[in-house]
Amino acid sequence: MKCILTVIGKDKAGIIAKVSSLLASHNVNIEDISQTIMQNTFTMIMLVNLDGSDIQLFELKQKCKDLGDEIGVNILLQHEGIFDAMHKV
Repeated sequence: MKCILTVIGKDKAGIIAKVSSLLASHNVNIEDISQTIMQNTFTMIMLVNLDGSDIQLFELKQKCKDLGDEIGVNILLQHEGIFDAMHKV
């Protein structure tokens, strides 16, 4: 299953490392990534694949939220189907 992961917050060292470490620890594959800093605001979008992972989507969503709270950014994980549906309406 493919999902879109977004990260937004004040820029600081280690955001990419912590997010990618969380994903790697559950065998979640990062298929594509875009990251930029807009006036001191860190933004990142990842396309991730959970097919080989050892975690369910709802569990990973909670772990992402918890990590975001810990490092002071907003991390949101959404099933790719949500974006496909938006373009069909």
